[in-house]
Amino acid sequence: MNPHLTVLLVEDDTDLQLGCVQALQLADIAVRAFGSVEAVLPHLSPGMASVIVTDMRLPGAHGLALIAEAHDMDPDLPVIMITGHGDVNLAVQAMRSGAYDFIPKPFSPEQLVEVVQRALDKRRLTLEVANLRRALTLSEGLEGKLVGHSLAISRVRQLVTEVADSPVDVLIRGETGTGKEVVARALHDHSRRRNAPYVALNCGGLPDTLLDSELFGHEPGAFTGAQKRRIGRIEHANGGTLFLDELESMPLGVQVKLLRVLQERSIERLGSNQSIPVDVRVVAATKDDLLARAQQGSFRADLVYRLNVVNIGLPALRERREDIPMLLDHFMLLATSRYDRPQPHLPQAQLRQLMARDWPGNVRELRNVADALVLGVGPQWMSPHMAPSAAIDDASEPGLAETVEQFERSLIADALERHAGNVGQTAKALRIPKTTLVDKIRKHGLGRFAPEP
Repeated sequence: MNPHLTVLLVEDDTDLQLGCVQALQLADIAVRAFGSVEAVLPHLSPGMASVIVTDMRLPGAHGLALIAEAHDMDPDLPVIMITGHGDVNLAVQAMRSGAYDFIPKPFSPEQLVEVVQRALDKRRLTLEVANLRRALTLSEGLEGKLVGHSLAISRVRQLVTEVADSPVDVLIRGETGTGKEVVARALHDHSRRRNAPYVALNCGGLPDTLLDSELFGHEPGAFTGAQKRRIGRIEHANGGTLFLDELESMPLGVQVKLLRVLQERSIERLGSNQSIPVDVRVVAATKDDLLARAQQGSFRADLVYRLNVVNIGLPALRERREDIPMLLDHFMLLATSRYDRPQPHLPQAQLRQLMARDWPGNVRELRNVADALVLGVGPQWMSPHMAPSAAIDDASEPGLAETVEQFERSLIADALERHAGNVGQTAKALRIPKTTLVDKIRKHGLGRFAPEP
């Protein structure tokens, strides 16, 4: 059995076509039949999960033309030739042109199935290897965008890796500054849509009257001041990705129209009755609980369910404090290049202060702090005597990783003591998920507080 793989059969002889289809279906192989090369060509695409079985002599273009077309599009796509008596020379030419194998007439159903099974197995292996290579490349690329080694951000990277190349719509949840647009851009850049437009729109950045026109476009005369046709953001993103930030601020009337776009994949410009098909992937971001807003009547529940096919939740920076040193170093390196300044030395006391902060602005706030430190002007909330200094010899001080470990362990142990070992209350006080706290308790050897498995 070859799940998700299909045989494209090209045969103009009705009886032979029916016999081949039945033989393959009895072997539990999916098959689609076509009567000519011209009929099957629109169904070919690079990386398709298929193999081709084609007769040599066909009306119109012959089998050799199909081999050439398939080989130019995807050199690894297996094409099996059906050859008649006396077509040995053509069969040899076909093999030289890239055909996977050939079957001479007459042939038994068993012969057909055996050759097709081998071709399907080869195709499946080729696709699996290609997918693994893409996933590896994506994972390595994400390390430089979604920086950190915490379990929380690792899970985000894994989810982005799994869905980036899928056409599925995505809803990203997270507080302001957690990196929602970074994730949206990563989903686009690592998908097959990467060469098509990436169009971003902040739903809270425009008056309600303009948001409608920005999204859907308009025709001349659609409203006062509409003197010429305007292409909206959805139509401009055709073939690519539309990123809708602050979705919670979208007016209910526009939500209805967006829901129809998601269902029908078509739009109508303001002032027009013409339906325009669009191929667009929608990635939406919100800082609110949209289902809670739906219960309050300020957001459409059906739109939430339609967008919430894949849900990526971004952790707040206070929920992954162990990533602060790595993120800070990453942002300071970027700042040193941007401002042409040396990277400052951070005293351990200053690092501890950074680790202890709640970071209401999340990663975005940390990046601003990194810029300020490189420029030699620490943020106002930082103690004046902790300004960064030139690099000094502090070999006697604990290293960065050790300081982070000690600080986090001490913070968690103190909080557990204050709450009499109650993991749920401690997680709430530290404002991190209970599962994350349990992982950290085990990581730091605070076993006496660990819940029973």
